[in-house]
Amino acid sequence: MSKFFFKGRQDKRENHGSFGFSTNRAEKPGSESHPVSVIVTSEERQAEIETILKEHSLFAIIEVNENAKEDITELESLLNTPKTIVFDKTPDRNDPCSCGSGKKYKKCCGN
Repeated sequence: MSKFFFKGRQDKRENHGSFGFSTNRAEKPGSESHPVSVIVTSEERQAEIETILKEHSLFAIIEVNENAKEDITELESLLNTPKTIVFDKTPDRNDPCSCGSGKKYKKCCGN
């Protein structure tokens, strides 16, 4: 036998990353291809919702039904997305103190 004898896989290995559940959504809710469904009770409320949609450049299917309860939860969830909380960085030990005393942080407020 030669030293170049190959015992491994003869065919090319498949890329398994393209199969199964995709965590990256291809369709964004509120887009033209995936509109939000909204139920309102009056024509006036429909006009209000349409202006909100135009301001935020969203798309929705608005159903006017006087007997049904108003349901705009999908629209509210798109408009009220949670914001990232950013905390102020505490100064390092040798940085000037943030209280304005002129001393180092470790000598003033870092006790």
